[in-house]
Amino acid sequence: MMVELPSRQQQIIHTHAGLINAVVRALHNRALLPELEAALEVTRRNGWGALVAAIHGILAGQRDASLLADLDEEDTTIVEAILRGIQDPETLPDPNAAPDPTLAAPGLAHMIHGAGKGDVQALQLLGNMAEQMTRVGGDMARLGAIMKRLVDGERDAEPLCRGMGAQGESLVVTILEELGRLEAH
Repeated sequence: MMVELPSRQQQIIHTHAGLINAVVRALHNRALLPELEAALEVTRRNGWGALVAAIHGILAGQRDASLLADLDEEDTTIVEAILRGIQDPETLPDPNAAPDPTLAAPGLAHMIHGAGKGDVQALQLLGNMAEQMTRVGGDMARLGAIMKRLVDGERDAEPLCRGMGAQGESLVVTILEELGRLEAH
């Protein structure tokens, strides 16, 4: 039986659910704009200038396709999710949803496998995810810290799991199992 993986777009939306919701909330409640602007400034300083420019366009009332002109796939997915959320709030991702480890492991394994084979988009997405994971702390920070080792081909669970709790170890082992299946084909 083949595992149904969340699409790259769903993973991007889940990863950026907080920002997507914050933009839509600020459109409905302008008192939230200063808080959003502070977050957007941090986002811009972290290299997401084109995304921030598109969000400023949305905040100014722009809704046409020109918003997407200078955006990469990840930025486009985020902007499209914001625009859908404006039209239909039911489409907004849950910013408090806990990640589903059964979805995370195969999805991460596919991205790691792709990045290891030279897929630039997978490598960029993993880099962004690893950066966000390190900010979370705990097992997620440790997982973010070993991403490069996984992309480079390290498959020994013992050193990769060093310092992780049971849940983190389980996630890494599941990723390694999925990588083993992918690499066998």
